[in-house]
Amino acid sequence: MLRSILIRWIVLAIAVGITTWLLPGIHFDGGFGTLFLVSAVLGFLMAILKPIMILLTCPLVVLTLGLFILVINTLMLYITSWIFPESLQIDTFWWALLASIIISAIAMLLNSLLGEE
Repeated sequence: MLRSILIRWIVLAIAVGITTWLLPGIHFDGGFGTLFLVSAVLGFLMAILKPIMILLTCPLVVLTLGLFILVINTLMLYITSWIFPESLQIDTFWWALLASIIISAIAMLLNSLLGEE
């Protein structure tokens, strides 16, 4: 269990690092320690706050055939940047939306390669 959490944390840190490197609208200032701290907070928000948000917006998620979950992921990224204003800056909503898609795709790819669910 602890091994699985650690692997997911490292995968999320890698995904956030690659995304901030790829996208010019997402700015990250900090080292590896800050990257792991940011990814820990983002993972915590995704585990705790995201299911609550999906439950509260369930009709909208169903109406948009699940696409509203992308907006919820974007909101989780915005909350993380609000918690770390000097380390993670996001220029616009569209950069945050693209970043959340890329982070999800990289994390899904790495988790499948590592055999995590």
